[in-house]
Amino acid sequence: MLRNKEIRILLFLLIGVSVTGTFLVFIINPMAGLITFIVSFLIIYLALLFTLKRYKEIEDLSGYLRDISNGNYSMDIRDNEEGELSILKNEIYKVTLMLSKQGEYLKKDKEALADALSDISHQLKTPLTSMMVMIDLLREEKLEAEKRIEFTKNIETQLKRMEWLLTSLLKLSKIDAGTVSFKKDKVLVGELIKKALNPLLIPMEIKEQKLFIDGKENTSFIGDINWTTEAIVNILKNCIEHTKNEGIISIFYDENPLYTEIKIKDNGIGIEKEDLPYIFKRFYKGKNASDESVGIGLAMAKSIITNQNGDLSVKSKKSEGTEFSIKFYKEQK
Repeated sequence: MLRNKEIRILLFLLIGVSVTGTFLVFIINPMAGLITFIVSFLIIYLALLFTLKRYKEIEDLSGYLRDISNGNYSMDIRDNEEGELSILKNEIYKVTLMLSKQGEYLKKDKEALADALSDISHQLKTPLTSMMVMIDLLREEKLEAEKRIEFTKNIETQLKRMEWLLTSLLKLSKIDAGTVSFKKDKVLVGELIKKALNPLLIPMEIKEQKLFIDGKENTSFIGDINWTTEAIVNILKNCIEHTKNEGIISIFYDENPLYTEIKIKDNGIGIEKEDLPYIFKRFYKGKNASDESVGIGLAMAKSIITNQNGDLSVKSKKSEGTEFSIKFYKEQK
């Protein structure tokens, strides 16, 4: 405590004033001087005792801060008493809780990154192994021309699949990192649906699937048409893949004072009940997933929509079809 220059000056001034006052009073009245000396001594003693207590509390807080810097957030120093030190303790406790939460989030992020890298490695391992085998076969001089063409096409297919996977993962990582700047334009749902359907009309025609669209012409929401198109395409792809030939794909959209809703429905094979809670999880493949599926399309759709003040949900019954519901909520003014 006495290492503090300000305390030393204060103590010097208190002693100086007390000695001077006591001396002057003692000259006038010895008894009064004695009383003044005792009172002065007690005042200085109590002041030092109070200051010492404050220093002890500050030292405890310093030790607590050192524990925090070492990653120990378990101590509870909340103080319900009045005073500036109590306020400081409570503020430090709030910061401690915040740091603890951030530590938990960082740990979860690291675990998620490790899982994602593991999943990516698994997804790339299969096509790479397949391509290596086919390349070895292509080296054989006696290989038939038809087989050579077949293997070459297979390699091309696997390369395109890997390109799509890596591109999708890059987009997802950008969204997760918050580096994607979603536009806030007025998007007409009719135009959005038309744009999303454009690359999917041929696959639907090959499977002779019927398409029904119903919605008001002026239905709109505030968002990014390009990113939302990506989300709608992934949802529609899922419906097309899981709907048999001559099946039906239906799209309904409407708007109310709270949100704009888009419903995409099929009459396909449906989703197993136990798969429903995980259908939007990255790399999750349900029981009815095709061999070509990598389980990333719906995860991307969910991420794109939720980052635009929206929500994506699903209802499904086995053999009765699936319905995806997209809601873009209106911002309150």
